[in-house]
Amino acid sequence: MGLTYTLTGWDLSSLLPDATEETLAARLAALDAAVAAFEGQRGALRADMAPATLVDLVREYEGIMAQAYRLYGYASLWFSTDTQSAAALTFMNRVQQALTVMQNRLLFFDLWWKGLEDDAAARLLPSAELHPDYRFFLEDMRRTRRFTLDEKSEQLINLKDADGMSALITIYAMLTNRLEYTLTIDGEARTMTRDELMAHVYAPDPDLRAAAYQEMYRVYAKEANILAQIYSNRVRDWSNEQVTLRGYDSPISVRNTANDVPDAAVATLLDVCRRNATVFHRYFALKAQWLGMDKLRRYDIYAPLAASDRKVDYGNAVEMVLDTFEHFDPGVARHALRVFTDNHIDSAPRKGKRGGAFCSTVLPELTPWVLMNFSGKVRDVATLAHELGHAIHSMLAEHHSLLTQHASLPLAETASVFSEMLLTDRLMAEEPDPLVRRELLAGAVDDMYATVLRQAFFVLFEQEAHAAILAGASPEQLEELYMANLREQFGDAVAIGEEFRYEWVSIPHIYNTPFYCYAYSFGQLLVLALYRRYQQEGDAFKPGYLRLLAYGGSAHPEEILREAGVDITDPAFWQGGFDVIREMIDQLERLEIGE
Repeated sequence: MGLTYTLTGWDLSSLLPDATEETLAARLAALDAAVAAFEGQRGALRADMAPATLVDLVREYEGIMAQAYRLYGYASLWFSTDTQSAAALTFMNRVQQALTVMQNRLLFFDLWWKGLEDDAAARLLPSAELHPDYRFFLEDMRRTRRFTLDEKSEQLINLKDADGMSALITIYAMLTNRLEYTLTIDGEARTMTRDELMAHVYAPDPDLRAAAYQEMYRVYAKEANILAQIYSNRVRDWSNEQVTLRGYDSPISVRNTANDVPDAAVATLLDVCRRNATVFHRYFALKAQWLGMDKLRRYDIYAPLAASDRKVDYGNAVEMVLDTFEHFDPGVARHALRVFTDNHIDSAPRKGKRGGAFCSTVLPELTPWVLMNFSGKVRDVATLAHELGHAIHSMLAEHHSLLTQHASLPLAETASVFSEMLLTDRLMAEEPDPLVRRELLAGAVDDMYATVLRQAFFVLFEQEAHAAILAGASPEQLEELYMANLREQFGDAVAIGEEFRYEWVSIPHIYNTPFYCYAYSFGQLLVLALYRRYQQEGDAFKPGYLRLLAYGGSAHPEEILREAGVDITDPAFWQGGFDVIREMIDQLERLEIGE
């Protein structure tokens, strides 16, 4: 498309021109003035105020949030690129402290609105025709009405989080991102980051795969007691605030409410995942045969079936993904291209940089930022498609207010997983060699295991771990709980090394965002159903799919999905996703025996 794509860092100048003291001080002063002006409206908050006055207040509130998002976006994105930078950490800490103060000063508006009686609130709601985003934002605020405390308590919690739990989670990130690993390859000992190390778990050499995992958890074992202590404090803090003080029914109910998904739907999803673990047991047994093993080891879950360890050039990877989007919908491809033309991607792995990959949407008018650690693996191409899918989702919803642009977590994975499936489908269609097709299809099933079953079992572990910690469990008991979780997950199909007892302390999501991971299972199984419809309906499917993404977070997930013909409380819906996975494994088996 006329551009040259190289591994690079990103440009944050559309957020702030620089990180100097002068710039930060000026932005913080402007934010303080905007908050002070809003505080001056406190006396105008009355049940008999004009609805138009409430619209003006929400618009003013939105402007304050835009300033805050811009500051925090810059701080968090800078820190993600170098978690060992003292300057980045200091900048982020100052921003977080200022935003905590701001949040406390604005609490009166949230509490006033939630404190209104239903009839009074209904009278004040803006018109759905004139201000649909503001109306939904205000309606949605009242969902958590019964979990909201008085103003002084809410302020104390915000202060406690800023200097307590948020700081502890930052320390977790700093501890884990500074870790280094040594792996011997071709007789040479190499020091590498976690992402560079984990690239070798996809290597064709079984000894190298085992060595990568063993090195990973050898290093984490040294830090396990400290990391377990951080997690135990995270769990106790979560329970004390959310269950004891706020009155949520259970620790996971907090996440379900935040996601705007009923507890019953999540329980059904997790139950169906648990009952379908045997689908993957069968696949792992087949994979062991293809690899010439009596039994698959945990080291071999992502082993390639082909003998080659093909590298992919970054430029070719970008062009392949953009071309895939172009064939699906030119508008989708144009959105993805913006990430590169605006230089909003940090793709090069380096020490101190946050591991993994993510997409960050800061403001509707700004192209999202994508972080990944591209190491040249075929799997990295799928990761690129995944994160660009997130960016596309945000850009399709950029016509909404920043208060309603972001989709709830379970729906937030829709475009990303769908994009990965488009890429796999394209590669399968272009590949004439049955053995290579088997490799591609097996890679897709590997990813489905990682996205559906693995993530669901993380959440099942979290539920047990939260209960165990509150009952006084030791780190060693948590390790045993995790090993029991792995044994149920893999059954007799996979041999599990003892070092995997330390895997749980290496999972950032259970620290950063408890119970987050079922969103991946939700998203993958949802997309399997949607993708089947796309294959059946072709171009007729696209308008409805793009409309689903364009909602962003401007409607309740159940309503958005109901429009798409999905009932998330029905076990049969979730089972349908596993049926698609089972059919893919059937197809793999037929390819293996030459039918």
